[in-house]
Amino acid sequence: MKVSCLQENLADGLGIVGRAVSPRSTLPVLGNVLLATDGGRLRLSATDLEVGINCWIGAKVEEEGAITVPARTFIDLVNTLPSGRVDLELVVRTQTLNLRAARSEANIKGIDAQEFPIVTVPDEDAKGIHIAPNVLRQAVEQVAFAAATDESRPILTGVLGQFENQQLTLAAADGFRLSVRTVQLPDAVSDPFSIIIPAQALTELRRVSGHQEDPIAIHVTPERNQVIFQLTDVVLVSQLIDGNFPDYRQIIPRDRHTHTVIDTAAFLKACKMAQIFARDAANISRIQVEPGSELEPGHVRVSATSAETGEDASEIDATIDGDSIEIAFNVKYLIDVLSVTTAPQVSLDTTTPSSPGVIRPVAEDTFTHVIMPMHIGQ
Repeated sequence: MKVSCLQENLADGLGIVGRAVSPRSTLPVLGNVLLATDGGRLRLSATDLEVGINCWIGAKVEEEGAITVPARTFIDLVNTLPSGRVDLELVVRTQTLNLRAARSEANIKGIDAQEFPIVTVPDEDAKGIHIAPNVLRQAVEQVAFAAATDESRPILTGVLGQFENQQLTLAAADGFRLSVRTVQLPDAVSDPFSIIIPAQALTELRRVSGHQEDPIAIHVTPERNQVIFQLTDVVLVSQLIDGNFPDYRQIIPRDRHTHTVIDTAAFLKACKMAQIFARDAANISRIQVEPGSELEPGHVRVSATSAETGEDASEIDATIDGDSIEIAFNVKYLIDVLSVTTAPQVSLDTTTPSSPGVIRPVAEDTFTHVIMPMHIGQ
């Protein structure tokens, strides 16, 4: 292998694939990144066997070939090089990659590329399901954070993806909250299907698609064990989680006793203030909803108390339809959902202090978030 490319392109490509490198593995090759010539370009690949990423960068290819090199060493080295041309040459006999840039030279010991696992790419004639990158990124941002991080229930570490007609529904739950977002697809899906994608994989997809402008193509392998996201110069592939996702529709309350409409930014600011004290008290924050009268508007009081550090309370004007109520939530969960809500106002629907609360953007029916209440002693 003998190729030349620009340092900035190589660094950007390594930044994309680097997060898929396995930090701890019994297989040394999984700590490496693959460099391979491919159709007149240089392909960079990394995988931890759960998520794999391919990235293609422009290069001048003089000799075909492939090698894997330690990812951390190679990434750190490339990031310290001056901008401009980088020459890479593989010494096949010793499996060593020689690197030259300006007046700098380095030799990196590698592992034969044949030992590297294949990172799947879609067939050239595969159509896939297309979706606008900004739409998918926002949907992932509003759902993936609600997935569980505890591996004791693997199914909840994933995000349910339901493809039906011209609609994609993403849902995630960790036992304390549920996030559901629907988006429209440009073309109808011929046969409805559901898959469970690891939340980590979707978070990586959101990261690597930041500059993507063309639609992203979604492919599911015939065995239904992998999903492939095809971008212009990047392909991300992830193993799917096997199992049955809980019926999230049963979690969303159908009744409400109080409907509160409140300014999103003001609510978020009050929650962030409450968190300063709530973090010392299991993140418990009290939400008091008081309907208005003919003389004064309704208001929401957000408060938190810590036996060690003190207490705070913020009042926000709100439009309230229904009964007054005091309910407690994990304030971190409130901050999480309000931080990914783009609408200027949100609604909070409640029934009783021991029943879930439902947050939705006002005038939008594509995003629903359910939060379980916390117990507060009298």
